[in-house]
Amino acid sequence: MISKPKFKIGRRLGAGVYDKCQTPKFSASSGKFAGPGTRRPRALTEYGTQLLEKQKIRFSYGITERQLSNYVQKASHIKGAGTVEKFYEELESRLDNVVYRMGLAPSRRAARQMVSHGHFIVNNYKITIPSFEVKTGDVIKIREGSKNKKIFDNLVERLKEYNSPSWLSFDSNKMEGNILAKPKNVETFLDLNAVLEFYSR
Repeated sequence: MISKPKFKIGRRLGAGVYDKCQTPKFSASSGKFAGPGTRRPRALTEYGTQLLEKQKIRFSYGITERQLSNYVQKASHIKGAGTVEKFYEELESRLDNVVYRMGLAPSRRAARQMVSHGHFIVNNYKITIPSFEVKTGDVIKIREGSKNKKIFDNLVERLKEYNSPSWLSFDSNKMEGNILAKPKNVETFLDLNAVLEFYSR
């Protein structure tokens, strides 16, 4: 069940912000607030649109304002068309996001907790920092002492119905995953250009 704060955020920023908002039930519930007598919202200014997109990214990835600003700064060092790609790479290369993208956690928030609790090994080192940046060639394993935890119950069955992005792979027999390449930007819910423009003001 989605909490009231998340419900409000989902209505304001879009269903893509939280996994639990991406359901027909949420769409039907949010539609109740848009009846015949509902006042049409004002058109957003350019600044308002950019601010909205910035908030989408913050809530989607569960990051702080400072973290987002740092990712933008790193990406801005690359001039031209590569800036957006670099920005996306910074967001997607977070360990908590990779755990989520591999299908090992039901949400980024859950993945963040799992990483913080020390359930994962990266290149033979236990990492407890959700923002840890993974790179191509890195190997991510479920820690031996964590494999029998309840959070990993029926993992093999769950992964049979899950397709991870092409830049990631996970072997459920070995309980380890690989970073095959840099993240490819296929996200249509987020306007990364608008966020870069917001910070360039």
